[in-house]
Amino acid sequence: MSDLDRPVWASLRDQPHWGLGGARARRFHPDIHRFAATPDETPDSLAALHALVQAGDDSVYLAQVPPVMVPSGLEVVKAASAVQMVASRRLDADDNVQVLDDADAPEMLALAQLTEPGPFLARTHTMGRFIGLRINGQLAAMAGERMRFAGHVEVSGVCTHPDFRGRGLARRLSAAVTAHIQHRGALPFLHAWTTNTAAISLYESLGYKMRATVNIALLRRGPA
Repeated sequence: MSDLDRPVWASLRDQPHWGLGGARARRFHPDIHRFAATPDETPDSLAALHALVQAGDDSVYLAQVPPVMVPSGLEVVKAASAVQMVASRRLDADDNVQVLDDADAPEMLALAQLTEPGPFLARTHTMGRFIGLRINGQLAAMAGERMRFAGHVEVSGVCTHPDFRGRGLARRLSAAVTAHIQHRGALPFLHAWTTNTAAISLYESLGYKMRATVNIALLRRGPA
């Protein structure tokens, strides 16, 4: 099985400082991301996953190619599917973008909350290099890196403010992030909701190819 089949697990395995847990289940620190994962669906792994989800409003996303198995005591809040795509051709670098940092974090979070490119929290931007484009001083679009493991880096957080759509900003930033990952010798990959045909078409135009369908589920503690 490829690490791409369980990208969350592979990422937390290789960057344990990003999360909590142990050998049977891990989750990101709550202010970095809401993803959790197990290396398999054995009873011990499912029990360890259950133990990582706190009572109350706590919830975690699972994202993996194998079918999701819900541990006893947890329930599915919502489920969806995404396509996983990998880059198939090299792209050119773009030096005319702004590298974003902690000083830009409030604007990045606000843009992500407005456009909902996927789960994005207060410290999500610390997972990798993020870049953006400003128009009249406003952060108009951004894209960056999220999960990473052994020769793979995920392109994520691609979003454009509604006032600046239709200008090719998402395409430009997606290409720039892809090129930077390739320059470092890693394989870029990404995810898009299966219903987001516009995003899928954009990524295909950049040379991304479909690899797999990813099962996504949001889990929380069930009634006591």
